[in-house]
Amino acid sequence: MIHVASLLHDDVLDDADTRRGIGSLNFMMGNKLAVLAGDFLLSRACVALASLKNTEVVSLLATVVEHLVTGETMQMTTTSEQRCSMEYYMQKTYYKTASLISNSCKAIALLAGQTAEVSMMAFEYGKNLGLAYQLIDDVLDFTGTSTSLGKGSLSDIRHGIITAPILYALEEFPELRVVVDQGFDNPANVNRALEYLRKSHGIQRTRDLARKHANLASVAIDSLPQNDEEDVQRSRRALAELTQRVITRTK
Repeated sequence: MIHVASLLHDDVLDDADTRRGIGSLNFMMGNKLAVLAGDFLLSRACVALASLKNTEVVSLLATVVEHLVTGETMQMTTTSEQRCSMEYYMQKTYYKTASLISNSCKAIALLAGQTAEVSMMAFEYGKNLGLAYQLIDDVLDFTGTSTSLGKGSLSDIRHGIITAPILYALEEFPELRVVVDQGFDNPANVNRALEYLRKSHGIQRTRDLARKHANLASVAIDSLPQNDEEDVQRSRRALAELTQRVITRTK
């Protein structure tokens, strides 16, 4: 519910017309109703969390909501230096995407009565899975089509959002910084940035970074205490397979 609420709010902030190939709620029903729907889902999630009667888990998921807002604020209020910083980008990515997954994984471990050490392994799995997922998402924004993505391609750069592929291209071609600083309201600047990206290794380096985080997520699963139960082994295989699916997906 928290995830869906964040998507509803994101679509309003991004003026998105579609979500997964169909009309977004804000497009169909207007921004006010979309925001209220997101707020309603958040409130229902809070009620469900409270019913668990586990203060640590409630605190974790409350932190997630804080991180979602912080990440969106970071994206909307960047300085010129921050927009071109890989460290800033990765921190924002953690807040906007990976925090929900990592803290949810940790919450599950806590609710299952696992140790603090196991709970942190679950956290590391979720964090690295989330980072890998978002890095591939940023690649697909450049390489995918509107049909496969269910949303308009190049949507990030057209909204002035600088992601990992462009940041890596900047490292190879510092002159791209002039284009980034000018902004992307002018379609000509979008085309110039894409030309630099095509000449660079930005896409491949972003895929490599995603693969690194996917491997770290897999290591976290392998580090969990041994258990020979068939259900446990099946679940572990599924979690390990998921680390590969996030980096090979096409939409």
